[in-house]
Amino acid sequence: MNEFIHLHNHSDFSLLDGAISIDGLIDKAVALQMPALALTDHGNMFGIPEFYKACLSRGVKPIIGSEFYLAPESRLHKSGTQKDTQHFRLVLLAKDETGYRNLLKLSSIGYTEGFHYKPRIDDEVLKMHHQGIIALTACIEGEIPRLILTGQEERALEKALYYRDLFGKDGFYLELQNQGISDQKIVSKKMINIARQAGIPLVATNNVHYPNREDAIAQEILICVRTKKKFSEEKRLKFEYPEFYFKSQEEMAELFADIPEALTNTRVIADRCNVEIPFPGPQLPIFEVPVGFDSNSYLSKLAHQGLHNRYYPVTEQLKQRLEYELSVIRTTGYAGYFLLVWDIVKFAHEAGIPVG
Repeated sequence: MNEFIHLHNHSDFSLLDGAISIDGLIDKAVALQMPALALTDHGNMFGIPEFYKACLSRGVKPIIGSEFYLAPESRLHKSGTQKDTQHFRLVLLAKDETGYRNLLKLSSIGYTEGFHYKPRIDDEVLKMHHQGIIALTACIEGEIPRLILTGQEERALEKALYYRDLFGKDGFYLELQNQGISDQKIVSKKMINIARQAGIPLVATNNVHYPNREDAIAQEILICVRTKKKFSEEKRLKFEYPEFYFKSQEEMAELFADIPEALTNTRVIADRCNVEIPFPGPQLPIFEVPVGFDSNSYLSKLAHQGLHNRYYPVTEQLKQRLEYELSVIRTTGYAGYFLLVWDIVKFAHEAGIPVG
């Protein structure tokens, strides 16, 4: 049984950062015989419907998530330039339908209330919408890793305990990554200490941005576009090592051989994330009919009024034709739709809007 599941992955919906399509991610999961897969794009859930449907069609369990941008103070504080604006990262995964709906709410709040160069949330809205969610501390841009790297180890422990209490002892994990970056080694060592001290579980991820090692150049090009830099420039933002690819279980086991529980916890999390997303098709508004009517009877009343307004005399043939058409509408259940269209056209006429 495959004990490692990729829980931190970016598709091309992580705009100008992720260099792999949703189908590409699923192709890798299938090829490596991984039974489940998470999607955690930066600050959005745009790809979730496509991801969910594609996973199910390929026999892969979809894990719904996002890597959120977290404002250091309030999401409502929006001063400073893009260069000066600080935000942390936090990976959130939905355990159930409640968690999924909370992720949707958090994502919407990030754009409608917290947007300042990035869609940001904060501790206030996390407290309001944390139910049904598993949280991971993200990469070295996460809040706890940044506290560690700035020498604030006590604050890092306090924040870890805060998240443990918020999400529950089984709902918060300290995330370990190993792509050869020196800061990661510092963070991982301190994270393990916090885990042992506070009883918080560890989890390993690879922060996937592209399918294979040789595809790292594609992500570099995307970053150049995002940062308005030429590929030939030496001083530009880029990953230090080409290790952010979709690694096999064997590769991950080698990287985390000294912390096997960080690998097995990926499967624990995957088993606990069970979201079913309904796709019922288009949802039409409900036309509110007057008291004493239902949709069919009110449509019939309007249709008979229209018949008498347009024809004189009203022959038996016209009446039979109208009743036939109304019976078809009743049988197909489209009375409400016809009333909606009537209401729209009526408004357009009253407002002087041409109707075609």
